Amino acid sequence: MICLKDIVKTYNKGKSNAYEALHGISLEIKDREMAAIMGTSGAGKSTLLHILACVDRYDSGEYTIDGQEMGKISEKQMAQERNEKIGMVMQDFALVEGFTALDNVMIPLDFAVRGHRRKRKKRRERVLKMLELVGMKEYADKQTKNLSGGQKQRVAIARAIANDPSIILADEPTGALDSATTREIMKVFHDLNEQGRTIIIVTHDPTVAEECGRVIQIEDGRILFEPPKTQAGE
Repeated sequence: MICLKDIVKTYNKGKSNAYEALHGISLEIKDREMAAIMGTSGAGKSTLLHILACVDRYDSGEYTIDGQEMGKISEKQMAQERNEKIGMVMQDFALVEGFTALDNVMIPLDFAVRGHRRKRKKRRERVLKMLELVGMKEYADKQTKNLSGGQKQRVAIARAIANDPSIILADEPTGALDSATTREIMKVFHDLNEQGRTIIIVTHDPTVAEECGRVIQIEDGRILFEPPKTQAGE
């Protein structure tokens, strides 16, 4: 599904303070895989995530989703790919605090391409279904500013899957949560993965990474060797 080959990303290119954040990243993420990306601060995790999310462009290399080269499409096409195929979950939730949970989850549906836009009634039904999936249907009409951190993250996940994306990217989704709530949120991710979605989680937390099928280590803008997982007792 996802393939990166020799991706290079340089900030402030051509200036005296130019900085190469990614040095020829090559990586494959299989369909329905659940993977974690780990690395120290400044290792290039966020840069890599932004490229995977079609938020940032890269300077050289090749990035394909389902065989389509992301570097060769227009900004409009990239925005469409991002809205239809990719769901984003952020550490700070990125919710509109004055909106209800339902209104927050409705946002990506309101921005859907005209031909894919549902009628208001159908969109509401879709949103309520997504909130139910993450255990938040009863809070649909509650303003998100009055929700707990774990509840906000559930709403953020419901928003991320509103357009039924095949890929979910999560940037430190449990970083602001306690251990008990972290376990609850990881169960939501596992459930989504079992439903067929590809999940990629950027995290500093080794306990979160251990719950993923694969851990990808990145340091100084390069992917490190990934040792195979061993079974218990080996």
